[in-house]
Amino acid sequence: MRTYSRMHNSYVNADIVPFDKDSKIIMFSDVHRGDNSVSDEFAHNQYIYYHALNTYLNEGYTYIELGDGDELWEHGKFKHVRFAHRDIYGILKKFHQDNRFIFLYGNHNMELKYPRYVAKNLQRYYNEYDEREEKLFENIKVHEAIRLINQDEEIELFAVHGHQGDLINDQLWLITRFFNRHFWRYMHIVGFRNPASPAKNVHKMHKIEKRCNKFIRRHKIPIIIGHTHRPKFPKNGDLPYFNTGCCIHPRKINGIEIVNNEISLIEWRVFVSEEGKMIIRKNIVKGPESLKNICKARCQ
Repeated sequence: MRTYSRMHNSYVNADIVPFDKDSKIIMFSDVHRGDNSVSDEFAHNQYIYYHALNTYLNEGYTYIELGDGDELWEHGKFKHVRFAHRDIYGILKKFHQDNRFIFLYGNHNMELKYPRYVAKNLQRYYNEYDEREEKLFENIKVHEAIRLINQDEEIELFAVHGHQGDLINDQLWLITRFFNRHFWRYMHIVGFRNPASPAKNVHKMHKIEKRCNKFIRRHKIPIIIGHTHRPKFPKNGDLPYFNTGCCIHPRKINGIEIVNNEISLIEWRVFVSEEGKMIIRKNIVKGPESLKNICKARCQ
């Protein structure tokens, strides 16, 4: 009951984000930006992510980060993460300045649910080169969940990270963070798996997916999450459960796009051309599919 109530409460308290057929949205989750050390799982994909994000910025997309963008369990100070990936935070800052950045927290950056932490770490930063304070994400609001609503087409989507109700990663997150920072951070470098992570635990992964399907049946609304790191796009006849995947798998990142009231699962991947050149290219893995059809047919 606790599991469902946490997801339900996050929906009830979610902020509404309007969109229409002209809106272009990209969602990434579980970026896990670290400090660019050997334990930074994001580091090997940072150039793919940078290129994808820059493309979306130039093409007028709104960027929704669906939680766990910053790896604050393993790295205690946000300033080290920002400094390690300052070029990427430069792009995120441009999205924010254009009012095209929607920021959700997950279990690995749960600190962002506290306004005092956000004000201290995200509003401004110290520019090491110019030796002065500068604005980063001024007046930003970090969300637990959002409801994407298109009133003209009677479309509603619920977007949340997906850790809600997961005892180890939600209610006991402070204890789990302690072990991550002082134990598992070093153990996974040499190949050991963290049993608390749903990305490395098939049983936990399926449990989360069942929880989302229960939410869909009760609320009759499609849901988009991250957390499990497993990209998901429903087959014909399945309940409308979507998962963005993550940005730390080798040589690729996954995300969810919404364009022209259609939804797609996409990936950005490194390819090698016939001339031997490394190329970063986007592929549509599943879709596009009409959101209106999904909301009308699959939630019944």
